[in-house]
Amino acid sequence: MSRLDRGELVSAADGSVRGTQSFVRTLSECWSRPSLTLLEVLWRWTYGVPTLALLWHVGSKIVAESSLDASALEKMTVTRPLEAAQILAGAMAVLLPPISRVAVWLGPLLLLTWVVWSSVGRSIVLRRADPQLHSRLGTTMVLQLIRVIVLAASFFLWLISLRWAASVAVTGPLERGGDPNLVLYFALAIVLTVGVFAVWAVISWVLSMAPLLAMLRNLGPVASLAAALRLGAMRSKLVEINLVMGIVKVALVVLAMVFSATPLPFESLATQAFLNIWWVIVAILYFIASDFFHVARAVASLKLWRAYEQRGQ
Repeated sequence: MSRLDRGELVSAADGSVRGTQSFVRTLSECWSRPSLTLLEVLWRWTYGVPTLALLWHVGSKIVAESSLDASALEKMTVTRPLEAAQILAGAMAVLLPPISRVAVWLGPLLLLTWVVWSSVGRSIVLRRADPQLHSRLGTTMVLQLIRVIVLAASFFLWLISLRWAASVAVTGPLERGGDPNLVLYFALAIVLTVGVFAVWAVISWVLSMAPLLAMLRNLGPVASLAAALRLGAMRSKLVEINLVMGIVKVALVVLAMVFSATPLPFESLATQAFLNIWWVIVAILYFIASDFFHVARAVASLKLWRAYEQRGQ
């Protein structure tokens, strides 16, 4: 990586610069190299756009062939949460069986396609950032499959946690003849969501670093995972960067929600077509920003490794 500042690398490795400080400098470097973000956008969107189109087609077909009462969904209002919950429960009872039948074959197909395509795309981006990296496409695919499985397990844990929160605050009181405590439910949901998110941020650095180590040191899947677990002092900096990335992702979501709601005070003047276009623009900007930070995290990890490698660690 010819553009790396060697002095900054050494200071990052010897601990005089925090992981977040080196990450900020990496953001500046990635901003000056837009080709990295363009490649990231290219490989992600060439998978994401056809996938969304396919899901839209399949979902529309399921809704059209079901006995779903669309008029009831249109009447839902946030001022009557219990009534809205009953309507949603009825809709899910109708839609879940056909969705489950399709998900049995479509889910694994999309996940395997993502493993292959993301491995190719990420390898291209990393080799663009540092041409000295080895090409370990097969190893990267295996490691990406492991990452997908662990991520799916974290989502499963999150859903179980939300179900437990619902049993404590909603269904439990209703079964005992009491009133549901929606404030408690949302409080538990927020705490559990942040908790699962934080756990993933702390442990996912291993799965993120393993493919990079495979390309850096020409390792196989098992050796890459073992090397990712033996990073010594570098581990704390990676955890710090991962936590910062988690905060950035939350901030991007909040900003997207704020910008999406910006035209609503002028709803009497803005047409529905304008709102749809505005929301599409906000979504596109959100995904581009998210892709940029994904690139920045990968480059930051690469820079940290080069820093520790230069010190002989």
